[in-house]
Amino acid sequence: MRQTLNRKIETSQGLVSVSESSGDGADVLFIHGNSSDSRVFQKQFDDLSARSHRFIALDLPGHGASDDATNPWTGYTKRGLALACLEVLEALRVDRPLVVGWSLGGHVAIEMLAHSKAFSGVMIVGTPAIGDDMREGFRGNPSGSLASQASLTHEQAARFVTGIFGENAEAFMVEAVQRTDKRFRPTLFDPASRSGDANQRDTVMVSQVPIAVVNGADDPIVNLDYEESVPYGNLWSGRCYRIAKATHAPFWQTPGEFNLLLSRFVDDLAA
Repeated sequence: MRQTLNRKIETSQGLVSVSESSGDGADVLFIHGNSSDSRVFQKQFDDLSARSHRFIALDLPGHGASDDATNPWTGYTKRGLALACLEVLEALRVDRPLVVGWSLGGHVAIEMLAHSKAFSGVMIVGTPAIGDDMREGFRGNPSGSLASQASLTHEQAARFVTGIFGENAEAFMVEAVQRTDKRFRPTLFDPASRSGDANQRDTVMVSQVPIAVVNGADDPIVNLDYEESVPYGNLWSGRCYRIAKATHAPFWQTPGEFNLLLSRFVDDLAA
């Protein structure tokens, strides 16, 4: 395991917890999903083949070891989360990173693209680039699921985690769900709070930043056919990837294949 430095960065939405590994290679920022935290990327941090790179993972406001947002109504929107991440990158003096966003983290990464072009690339995982109709990108209605509820019992949190990670779920993931600010999920899914967010389909269509699209082949949440129909402006290798024997979290369920794809993407961006 590589040594990591843990610190907290001051942002307009409070202190954001950051874990950072040393390395003089590519700067890679990892952004987790709804009601999770940065620990879900430990299998990427532990990958010895990537030890030359500088890996950075943060806990979004209202999650993990970060503060709850000082203004939930603005801080818990995709736009607010993206701006907080950009503040962290500025504080760390990170220039042109590769951003890896999983699920909600991928939506945050796309929102970051709408506000800045200072990225070498973006990898979205389990993240449909949705347009005006959010329902197109999903197999069900996330607004009516546990993902949008304020308070979850331990049993509900465990069911939420199992639906994402399956048999690969671990206890810390349930703890992360229960730690999440109870105001976060309802605010994120409130239609009124989304008025300032970018149209993500339009954003990836016009962006010339290389975008890698990686999904679990058996993802029960994302409509993969929709995601693969999006006309990306600069789709890495000209295709979207489906990783076999994985659902919504391939980086955790099949880290070997996922890490290989990430390494190839990093190498291509460097070349």
